[in-house]
Amino acid sequence: MTEEQAAFGALLRELRLSASQTIEGLAEASGVSVRGIGDLERGRRAAPQRRTVAALADGLGLDEAQRERLLSAARAGRSPGYSPLGVRAFPRGIGDFVGRERELGRLTELAAGESAQPVVVAVSGPPGTGKTTLALHAARGLAGRFPDGQLVLDLRGMDDDPPGPAELVLGVLKALQVADRDLVKAGPQGHPALYRQLLAERRCLLVLDNARDEGQVRPLLPAAGTSMVVVTSRRMLTGLESVHRLPLGELSPAEAAAFLTGLVGADRAEADPAALAEVAERCGHLPLALRVAGNWLATRTGWTVRRLADRLSVEDRRLDVLAAGDVRVDAAFDLSYRQLTPSAARLFRRLALVPGPDVGAAGAAELTGQKVFDAEDALEELVETGLLGTDGDRYRLHDLLRLFARIRLEAEESGPDAERACAALYRWLLETAIVAGRWFEPDHGAPPPTWQGTVDLSSADLAREWLQVEGAHWLAALRAAAAAGEHATVVEVAEALHWFSDQWIFWGHWPEVFGTAARSAQTLGDPVLEATHLNYHAWALLVCEGRPHDSLARSAESLAVARRAADVRQEAWAHVYSGLALRRLGDHVSAADHMHRAAPMFEAVGDLHGSLQAQHGHAMVLLDSGRPEEALVSYRDTLNFLERVGDRIKSHIADFSRGEVHSGIGASHMLMQRWTEAVDHFATAAAISRKNGNAAMESRRLVELGEALLSAGRPEEARQAFARCVSLGLDADPRRVADARDLLARLDAD
Repeated sequence: MTEEQAAFGALLRELRLSASQTIEGLAEASGVSVRGIGDLERGRRAAPQRRTVAALADGLGLDEAQRERLLSAARAGRSPGYSPLGVRAFPRGIGDFVGRERELGRLTELAAGESAQPVVVAVSGPPGTGKTTLALHAARGLAGRFPDGQLVLDLRGMDDDPPGPAELVLGVLKALQVADRDLVKAGPQGHPALYRQLLAERRCLLVLDNARDEGQVRPLLPAAGTSMVVVTSRRMLTGLESVHRLPLGELSPAEAAAFLTGLVGADRAEADPAALAEVAERCGHLPLALRVAGNWLATRTGWTVRRLADRLSVEDRRLDVLAAGDVRVDAAFDLSYRQLTPSAARLFRRLALVPGPDVGAAGAAELTGQKVFDAEDALEELVETGLLGTDGDRYRLHDLLRLFARIRLEAEESGPDAERACAALYRWLLETAIVAGRWFEPDHGAPPPTWQGTVDLSSADLAREWLQVEGAHWLAALRAAAAAGEHATVVEVAEALHWFSDQWIFWGHWPEVFGTAARSAQTLGDPVLEATHLNYHAWALLVCEGRPHDSLARSAESLAVARRAADVRQEAWAHVYSGLALRRLGDHVSAADHMHRAAPMFEAVGDLHGSLQAQHGHAMVLLDSGRPEEALVSYRDTLNFLERVGDRIKSHIADFSRGEVHSGIGASHMLMQRWTEAVDHFATAAAISRKNGNAAMESRRLVELGEALLSAGRPEEARQAFARCVSLGLDADPRRVADARDLLARLDAD
């Protein structure tokens, strides 16, 4: 209660007693309620609006001087910054607000706009992302722009029986100090019109917090005027029109660390910054979880940050640890979960079975046994309720929500049901990986007409995209198949992906895939399959991980197994991989010998792809031996071979090899200091890789191109090549990206 409110209340009481009226009598005469008058006299209620004061003055029969005296006291009670609902008394937690600069900037920009229409902003996000905190923090900063009041309404959207629009409209009207007499006169049917009229005449800021759905919010949105409405909801409120949308996610790692530091103190945070970062990560950078973790430490001054980090490291107990007093992270999740339809709730639980960071509609359908369209509807319901995020056509579950989903799965579904759902997903992943991978295999291509898949694999590009997007998932399924002893499936999947691996060299898991397949082939007792996958493993160790000694050991194993099986093809491939490893080790004589041995073997069995690799390998050995003229001839012979065989070699394999050959020709010209010719061939090689979407090979070619351009005295073009390499992302060769960064830094220094 302010002094001004007390002064108004005392004056009202004085005037009432002077008129010999009871509160009940004044209520009847003025139309203001008994409770309202009593609250005003005791200073419990903010000073009323002009129309209420006028009604009281009429009821008291005041003369002009007394009426003006009462109005003046009321105006004094409505001091600058006055807010009918007391939004100035912000909830605790606003003071330690961290981050959200972009969102706050957007709200400020919208509030400062010159629009003649009301501004409505929908702030949505998963439970615990700090939607209410953001809205109230912004309201405090924007209050001065809205002199007619700042109102905060809790719509209680998570309640089983939240207030309806009529109740909320009436609450706002009372907060705006509309006289009870006017409310009675308008009647419930007239309240919406009165509400719209008042907001059209005033410049107010309304925070509609915790909205349940569009139906609850829509009647509260002003139709005219210059007010601003900020709606917070776990739902996206997609059905609302003409609104600005502000989705919230988790904080950045730096913001999360700053938030925790503010709660636990700089000394404790700086004593172990690594532990602080671990706590933030295990809270999923979610504001609610961070607050609980920070409060836990703040009240346990004897604890180190490391102690809490270690407690949070146990996944099965993490949500139990993230509880402080009556605040539990999982309780916030449960409020949203309980509002789901049965179909969406079942899908949410089973998303805990997905082994990777996200899921597509087809994968979700396999988990639940639904049609894809039905699964997509359930996914969109989860998005709408804030339990799932989206990234393009993929759906992402926050780490803490994944733990909550697992708890609900264990509580509500039997073990066998969950196992069947997981098995269906894994079976689909491996079957689809085989079909997608065979796009790149010499003896295969498009899916057969009989294939009834739930994803579009009608082109090699779509197949590549699916294999990369679902990589973490089908790899997990492959591991599960190997652990379950499904060795034939493991070998079939790896075989289907052999030539595709050239398209995604630095994924990071090819040695595991082909090493697992080699063990499965050995278990099956098939020496030809064993030799085949030992060769694939040798390739992966050499090309993907740069381990020539280990690669040479695997190709030697393959050579021995292939000879025992009398399989000339795999014996020839073992020679090729041995030659490539020896070349990397600098033993050019032995490397050349292996390439020479391989060539007639491939020719004898009619393996054009093998013949191509043997020819190319021979050219590389010549180049590394310091014989660029001979290498140039050999590279050109390889290009001629590609022209002769035409489409008998699959286009992507031919393109891959053609790019490598042009790179070799460029390197040969570099050794002979023919800079212009080198630039031309490196540029051709880079263009081929770019066209085929092979970032790994393009990154290598771009560094070669940049170095040739530097030698040719063209530094600006070199800078462009290096910058392009750096921009290629995670699929590029990390060593070449590092080289490009170093070369750019050197150019900047020069």
